[in-house]
Amino acid sequence: QVQLVESGGGLVQAGGSLRLSCAASGPFSYATGWFRQAPGKEREFVAGISRLSSNTNYADSVKGRFSISRDDVKNTVYLQMNSLKPEDTAIYYCAQGLYYSRTSPGDYVYWGQGTQVTVSS
Repeated sequence: QVQLVESGGGLVQAGGSLRLSCAASGPFSYATGWFRQAPGKEREFVAGISRLSSNTNYADSVKGRFSISRDDVKNTVYLQMNSLKPEDTAIYYCAQGLYYSRTSPGDYVYWGQGTQVTVSS
């Protein structure tokens, strides 16, 4: 059973930056994705990174602003978020699944509890 713990969320002004962390209970056996869910909306894909190489995938809404990376020594995946907008406000979840290119939540098996990101205008 993989356990994932997110951290790094908080309140930031528009245009600011945050770095989210997703710590896994052991070495990565799967690809890792970041998702987010705003109130009243469905959970949506944000970014994904492959298990072995550093192939990445991003939602169009965050391309050029967000960057996903992985530290295999620390068993941690990061999501660097720059130029944040109020519409980025959501609970951010990390998850593990077979393919980093998959964007459906149903393609991911293990999930963290989420971390709140609030961007004020």
